[in-house]
Amino acid sequence: MPDLAPETILDTLGAILPRWTMGTAAAPQAQVWQAVLGDDPAEAELRLLAMAGQFLATCVVAQPPSPLQALPDVPPLTLPVVPERIRPLVRRTLAATREARPRTELLQFLAQRGWSVHPADWMPTASDEDAPDVYAPWRDWADRSAGASSGHAQASDPLTAENWDHFRPAARKVAFTVLRQHDPDGARALLEAKLAALGADERLRLVGVLANRLSQADAELLGQLATGDRAPKVKTMSAMLHARLGHGSGAGSEDAEELCAFFEFRTKGLLRRTRVLGACPIKTPAQAARRRQLFDMVDLAAFAAALGLGADDLPALWQWGESPDADVGLVAMVARSGSDGAVEAVAQVLAAAMSGMAPLAAELRPRLGTAGQAALARAALAAGETFTGVLSLAGGTGMNDNVIVSPAGKALLAALSANDTQTARGTAVVTGELVALGLIASRRAAVDALERIGRNGMAAADPRLDMLRLNAALDHSPAVASKEDL
Repeated sequence: MPDLAPETILDTLGAILPRWTMGTAAAPQAQVWQAVLGDDPAEAELRLLAMAGQFLATCVVAQPPSPLQALPDVPPLTLPVVPERIRPLVRRTLAATREARPRTELLQFLAQRGWSVHPADWMPTASDEDAPDVYAPWRDWADRSAGASSGHAQASDPLTAENWDHFRPAARKVAFTVLRQHDPDGARALLEAKLAALGADERLRLVGVLANRLSQADAELLGQLATGDRAPKVKTMSAMLHARLGHGSGAGSEDAEELCAFFEFRTKGLLRRTRVLGACPIKTPAQAARRRQLFDMVDLAAFAAALGLGADDLPALWQWGESPDADVGLVAMVARSGSDGAVEAVAQVLAAAMSGMAPLAAELRPRLGTAGQAALARAALAAGETFTGVLSLAGGTGMNDNVIVSPAGKALLAALSANDTQTARGTAVVTGELVALGLIASRRAAVDALERIGRNGMAAADPRLDMLRLNAALDHSPAVASKEDL
């Protein structure tokens, strides 16, 4: 057979492959191989198929659609990757969480135990703001891979004015959060010096970090940003933080006075007369809409001042449960503009009367620390809240003991015993409860729950138990375990 150039053979295959696709003979078209195909038509097709397959497998390489780019190595994280034996469970659980919120809860659960996922199992995007801070180096790696400017600093490096530009945005936010925690005045001064050169999105993220260790020393900067920043979202964020310091822009305004007109002070109790603040009856849908609008516009300090109260005193006087819409409006107002003391006061009130209050309390979650969230979770479990409701309050902390003997646990076991999964809704409720149980339970509680659920007849290999099995199999990482031993 004469030597043939690959281009010649490739041109010949261009006429052969369409014929095979249509189911017709192609050997007569392979003129370059006629000398070796032979005279038997069937044998010629087989020989042509063998040679074409070998040529395509060994001599043809697909060209990339664009020039290849050598990416930097994926940076290591401060938390170790989950043990290899755990990775299949993590992959399955990640694959089952199609929505962003459950995936974030799982990542937070792993971080709480001191582990991170393997980069082959999950990688964040550059804009994945909900990813735990430990994944900031990977977000910056994704940003760098997309062709943004270079940088080399890590989130673990102390942030200074000199190395500010060496940080990428995600790592810079983590480093700024650390600086704010240890040196709030230095962090504020550094941000003030760098704000003018930042884009609106990064200004918004970094101004939000000022919520950590917020003090009157921040009032001047926040007041300037609330009125003078060029981005509406930054102005709103600054005004919200400014209001938490008692500098609400609406203090004494007509809006606050108008909102007060929807409420009235009363006394209750026969022997011990107690002063309370109740909602006036709403007569028309227009009035209800206007009250909701005012709740969104007025901050807590302004509302309390117009009522002649201190902002931290208002939650104790509020008639909770009398007007659900008003409760929603006040909790949102407190979460947006209340001081830490007001947030804690509302959280305590809701925890004491938790039945039906979980959706309201969930509004406060971003403002509560780990201890406050854990207290709410315990109160919710004791009050009979579902595991899904507790998860919305405290997130995937994996710290709650004895969950299977709580009212929600008993209800779950009863549903499993009654085989209450015959309908799509029943199946969805049980599946959601099992996943939430796996995220909120401590490791010991997860082991106990698996044992009790197994005794109720649920197969140990049921994929709905993956999150619970992952919890039971995953101990704290050595770094976290050593901290707990101290």
